[in-house]
Amino acid sequence: MMHLQKLSVGSRSIDSLQTWQNKVVERRAGKGLLPCHEHVTRMFPKQKEELLDGGSIYWVIKGIIQCRNRIIGLEETVNSKGLKACSILMDPELVPVQPAPRRAFQGWRYLKAEDAPPDLSEIAGAETLPPKLRNKLVEIGAW
Repeated sequence: MMHLQKLSVGSRSIDSLQTWQNKVVERRAGKGLLPCHEHVTRMFPKQKEELLDGGSIYWVIKGIIQCRNRIIGLEETVNSKGLKACSILMDPELVPVQPAPRRAFQGWRYLKAEDAPPDLSEIAGAETLPPKLRNKLVEIGAW
């Protein structure tokens, strides 16, 4: 299994990312397409089979991996400029993960399963912490 990590440019929080993703899901459903989140990217991942074997996109918000969407499909498509691209289809459920700092990067990067942060639901009491407190714990190196 392999994952991707991607900057969520413009998102301020998991909630703002969820709001944006809900709009994408609604737009797709309104067109009669599968009601999932979609991200179109220029490069088609070479490790397609590993990504489709339980992989997720881990979203970096304000320099911290904060949540993930499970990848459910990779399809060849054409972007807004008419160029060949990849449509990454994702389960619309955002899953909060243990915050992990990340430096800025372009596009997406592979993330090995063993390097992926665990879901918050796997850490006793972590889900009840407010997001700002979780991020502060990362900032001071306590998490």
